[in-house]
Amino acid sequence: MKERLARLKAVRKFIKTYRIESQEALLGHLQTEGFVVTQATLSRDLKLLKVGKISDGHKGYVYSLPGDDERQESERTYIHDFLRGYISIDWSGNMVVIKTYSGHSDLVALAVDNLGLDDVLGTIAGRDNVVFVCLREGFTGEDFMNRMKESIPDLED
Repeated sequence: MKERLARLKAVRKFIKTYRIESQEALLGHLQTEGFVVTQATLSRDLKLLKVGKISDGHKGYVYSLPGDDERQESERTYIHDFLRGYISIDWSGNMVVIKTYSGHSDLVALAVDNLGLDDVLGTIAGRDNVVFVCLREGFTGEDFMNRMKESIPDLED
C-alpha cells in the first residue's frame, strides 16, 4: 500500500518534471528509482491519476496531469453524486454494503472508485439500489467510514 502511494507520487513527479511520451519511458524512470512495476499496473495508476496525453505543439504528445481546479471539480461532482445517491452504509469485516436510492448504485460506485481510497480493492454496483465494496486485507468497514468522512465531511452515519 505504501509502495503504491510512493509510486503514484513518483509518477506525478516524473510527468511534471520530464517530457514523458510513452508508458515505456515512464516505466524506465520508475525503474531507475527502484520501483518494480508492470505495464498493467502503471496503466491503472495513470487512469487513477486521470493522466491524459496532450499535444506538445510540434513533435507529438506527452503525458499531462489534470490541473488542480479540474481535479477538485471532478472530486466535488463525485461527492455530490455519492451524497445524493446513498441511503446507508454498513459492513462486516472488510466487506461494505452501501444502500442507495433506486437507480443510483452506478453513480455511487463510480464515486467510491474515483475518490482514490487506497483501502478499496473494488466495487460492484447492484442492478438498482446497492453497492458492494471489497476492502483490502487488513482494512475494516470502520476504516472505510473514517476515510469516507475525511473525503466527504457531510457524510452522516
